[in-house]
Amino acid sequence: MSIETKGESKLFAAPMRNASRRRQGCAERAQSILMPQRMQRPKLGQHFLASPTAQAAIADALGDVAQRTVVEIGPGRGAITALMAARAQRLIAIELDRDLAPRLRQQFADRPSVEIVTQDILAIDFSALRGNEGEKLLVVGNLPYYITSDILLRLFRYHAIIDRAVIMIQREVADRIAAHPGSSDYGILSATTQMYACVETLLTLPPTAFSPPPQVHSTVLRLTMAPRFEELQVAPEEFLAFVRTCFAQKRKMLAKNLRNAGHDAAAIAAAFESCQISPQARAEEVDLEKIACVFRALPR
Repeated sequence: MSIETKGESKLFAAPMRNASRRRQGCAERAQSILMPQRMQRPKLGQHFLASPTAQAAIADALGDVAQRTVVEIGPGRGAITALMAARAQRLIAIELDRDLAPRLRQQFADRPSVEIVTQDILAIDFSALRGNEGEKLLVVGNLPYYITSDILLRLFRYHAIIDRAVIMIQREVADRIAAHPGSSDYGILSATTQMYACVETLLTLPPTAFSPPPQVHSTVLRLTMAPRFEELQVAPEEFLAFVRTCFAQKRKMLAKNLRNAGHDAAAIAAAFESCQISPQARAEEVDLEKIACVFRALPR
């Protein structure tokens, strides 16, 4: 696995902006790769996961894959690929780099269960990767910082056919994904992810786990798909748009964000009273159940 340093993700950029400026876009792109015989200098900004212990822990976190199809995002040099190839019934590795992909095909030429796909992960139709219509996929690999939100949204789009995903990303981004209401890290990224999945923080890796060492730590998360839209009695697209409105300026009071979006002040006050929310509450202080309550209460 490797970390790739580029710009920041767009959709959830606001709560991450300060961290990205400090680190000049030291993004984490989790890729595991098997080098050819002659070691080559990594591409600019890439930091390859060099810890066998960490590689094994990431592979183990997917659980029993003996009868499953695993999709790996960014196999790179193939360290995680090799572990998965020995365990999974089918392994589909998505590698955008046109230099690395042929090497991976050569490396795993004797593994008919391994398929290397040279394509942008954001263009992948996950439903086409299943062995049969009822199968649910397992996902492992990287979420580059600069497109973290885009890849998450791609996975969530296919949540009905994905069982779980084990991903490695920059620690600060992982903290936001796993944050709870009341925490300064809680925001649109947290709320959106937690509407689709149960989030577990598995391990954090120091820079020394990579070669060359990056300037940041990396965290491995496990996302088990468990959408909450039906439970909270909300329509997915409408509710997620409402959540974005709530967190438009997360440090401001939730009521002000809603008024700025055109909702009537009296209707907001009545909804807050019905849902037992303080008029001074900020969005980062309100859990998803109460945000859904306000969504249902407000006229649309």
